[in-house]
Amino acid sequence: MKRSKQIALCGVLSSLAVVIMLLAYFPYMTFALPAVAGILLCIVFLELNYKWAVGAYVCAAIITLLLCEKEAAVLFVGVFGYYPIVKIFLEKIPVRPLVYFLKFLLFNVAIVVAYLVIIFVFHIPIEDMGAFGKYTLFILLGLGNVMFFVYDLALSRVIAMYLKLLHPRVRHILR
Repeated sequence: MKRSKQIALCGVLSSLAVVIMLLAYFPYMTFALPAVAGILLCIVFLELNYKWAVGAYVCAAIITLLLCEKEAAVLFVGVFGYYPIVKIFLEKIPVRPLVYFLKFLLFNVAIVVAYLVIIFVFHIPIEDMGAFGKYTLFILLGLGNVMFFVYDLALSRVIAMYLKLLHPRVRHILR
């Protein structure tokens, strides 16, 4: 594959991820859109390799931090932007319980760090995060783990569908 096609694929998918992240200014899209935008970067990994995927993630992350709604941007940069790439590596581990342990460990550490950044760097008070005040973070973490499990399963199925339906066509175009 020519380098120009590789760069074009990364640029288009990174730009599309940023456009999706710009929609986070609409209410209630703060959590869903970073997850959707991260899936696009997974396509870069599947079509090219992890180096290109990391490069596309870094480009999208920088632009997202500059232009997008801050809470959604931090969730994209800190959790959902790189998770689809890491997921592919984690699933190569043959021991399933270890895979799930590492996935949930990564998610919990990343989400706690992301919310610490939101609170202390962007100075969003805990009381402004919802009706539950200081307990909001714990409630979100519990619900987040449930949703992360669903997201992980959905992501696996999206990847499988992409590989079955679109990957041959994209490969043909990129030749």
